[in-house]
Amino acid sequence: MTMSTGTAPASVGPAEFRDAMAHLAAPVTLVTTLDASGRRWGFTASAVTSVSMEPPLLLVGIGRESSCHRALTAADEFVVNLLGEEHRATARVFATRGTDRFAATGGFEPWPGAGLPYLPGATAAFRCRRAGVVPAGDHDLVLGELVEIHTGTSAAPLVWYQRDFHTPRH
Repeated sequence: MTMSTGTAPASVGPAEFRDAMAHLAAPVTLVTTLDASGRRWGFTASAVTSVSMEPPLLLVGIGRESSCHRALTAADEFVVNLLGEEHRATARVFATRGTDRFAATGGFEPWPGAGLPYLPGATAAFRCRRAGVVPAGDHDLVLGELVEIHTGTSAAPLVWYQRDFHTPRH
């Protein structure tokens, strides 16, 4: 796939695109990292996907205006915590601007040997080494090479659909 970067105006506006994308269910994750001074950073993300099996890579999209942008794009490592329905309140807190997200929630532990904040009860937690940052419109796509995976005990996934959190029922 080739990305067009031409100067022709887009025929679809941001509001129309956002409305249409609300129909695409996406997993809810918390992306967490540490900055150079050891401060914890994290945000709720639904723009996360696998990229490659060999080597194992995943991708996290982050808006350049995000308060976590600098910390994530500069970090050597980060964690993608895949959330279950029991993490709904935590996902809301981490999606809120202007709050100390870690102080307002609990359950985070330092990843053994790395110190990165992660949720042991997450469906899965993916510890990644930053493999690259690709500019894409008003976002950056952060590629992560998998270093370790921790699986938790969450029973039902949390998804973002129609601009709200939902739990699919079997």
